[in-house]
Amino acid sequence: MDSGFVARAQATLAEDTSVVPEFWQNKYKDEAARNWDKFYNRNTTNFFKDRHWTDREFEELRPGYAFSEQRPVLLEIGCGVGNFIWPVVERNPDVFVYACDFSPRAVGFVTANERYNADRCRAFVCDITKDRLAETIPPHSVDLVSAIFVLSALPPEKQAAAVANIAEILKPGGRVLIRDYGVYDLAQLRFKPGHKLEDNLYVRQDGTLSYYFSTDRLRELFVGHAGLVEMENDYTLKRLVNAKKDIDADRVFVQAKFQAPLDTRSLEQAMEGTRVG
Repeated sequence: MDSGFVARAQATLAEDTSVVPEFWQNKYKDEAARNWDKFYNRNTTNFFKDRHWTDREFEELRPGYAFSEQRPVLLEIGCGVGNFIWPVVERNPDVFVYACDFSPRAVGFVTANERYNADRCRAFVCDITKDRLAETIPPHSVDLVSAIFVLSALPPEKQAAAVANIAEILKPGGRVLIRDYGVYDLAQLRFKPGHKLEDNLYVRQDGTLSYYFSTDRLRELFVGHAGLVEMENDYTLKRLVNAKKDIDADRVFVQAKFQAPLDTRSLEQAMEGTRVG
């Protein structure tokens, strides 16, 4: 991001000095899963489109990418109604996918989908900030974890525990693939006063949370708290133009890859103090 864009964005954010009262901050954070469950009750499977673009951004999701001689295993956190899962399963006949979400209703939509096959996929309800993934998935057994626009739904104080939880089920050399909202994104700049809980954390009209990441914050979480190795970690800007709505601005995303050490002992040591359960 160029310095002029950053300066203008910081000036816009500085104009909003109000924060949501503490009572409501706690309520929104405590009811995050409930509010997403309400979201899927309203929108069912109609809100998000299937994510056919993911293998263009992450080569690890392309057919034939070799991780080991065994069947590759992938975990998608925050699976929603399966918009990431179905393109991956269709493109990769050998992969087995675990999929979790803290919305029971969303997971229900996944298991009810005609494309759901228990031989290829296992979907389950899990709040990764407090429910230990290793109680469902064997520790150190997953080649890939996808985190596509999901960590931003968590308040900052719960993110480290979630990341340590993910790290526990990664194979040595396993990778986490991340795409999420970045600081100074158009959506962040367009929030009106009364939606800010704290720096970079906002609440939408429907009560769901949205956190806007810096690359430094991702590094702090995955390297500092979970002991993973940074492979990629950068901002991706996409120009959004909509003449009817008079929009001509940048969407800002973070895109990153972090890899588990080949030595599981160093991973265990790094996670001490942040492990779930």
